[in-house]
This record gives sequence, C-alpha cells and structure tokens, in this order.
Amino acid sequence: MRVDFYHLTRGPAEKLVPMLASKSLDVGKKLVLLAAEEEHRTVLSDALWHADPTSFLAHDFAGSGRDSDQPILISDRCEPANGASYILLADGQWQEEALDFERAFFLFSADQIEHARSTWRRLAANEVVTPRYWKQDGGRWVEGP
Repeated sequence: MRVDFYHLTRGPAEKLVPMLASKSLDVGKKLVLLAAEEEHRTVLSDALWHADPTSFLAHDFAGSGRDSDQPILISDRCEPANGASYILLADGQWQEEALDFERAFFLFSADQIEHARSTWRRLAANEVVTPRYWKQDGGRWVEGP
C-alpha cells in the first residue's frame, strides 16, 4: 500500500486536490476525498468544479443517494461507498482506515508537520506501507528524499 505525503507550502489543499483527483481518474481509479469539516468539503467541491475550464471532475457528497455512481466522493468518513481504491486526506488528519485503500494521498500544512512526521514514522515501520514524500519546487511537485 502506498501513502503519498504532500507538504503544502505554497497554497491550500484545494489547489492540489484537482490535480490528484484528475490523475487518479486518468488511471481508472475512483477516489474518496476526505475532510472532517463541512465547510472544507464545500471548498474542495468548488475546487473540483473550477479547476480547469476545459474539463469537469464529476463528484458528489457522501449521502447524496448516488454514492456508488460517483468517481469522486467527498466525505467526512473513511469509507469507499463509491467503490474507491484511492483516498485523499485533505485536512492534514491521518485516519488509520486509509490503510484499507490501495493508495492514500495525505496532504498537510506547515502547522501540521509534527503530526505528519509521527504518521510517517509509524507508517514507515509498517512493512506493507510504502511512504513517499512530495514537496513543491517552484510551480511543480517533486518527490523528496
């Protein structure tokens, strides 16, 4: 199981989420987009609507009645109600249930770095988890050491 850690240094999660969601869909994977706060989930939904004027990232909120039809399901629960094999934790709070997915994207900001470091150490000790760290280099994301 792979966990990609994304250290947000130049913008909030909603700037990165559309790119990760799009890449997930490009490889044929459904995605659960996780955020605890309702306001944050709404901001993430807006980002998916407005990320690229030439494309639309189809999505809906969990509990809408059509969860299983959604390629991207925005939720406050770590559950693949849409059959997702990828999960994106957008609020900097790691959930152990994310390990039940094939791949996880864990986004965290500078003020969440200690939580991210302890999560990294714990997951790196798990032989079935491959953690990877991504950082911003100018306007692009590069894998860090």
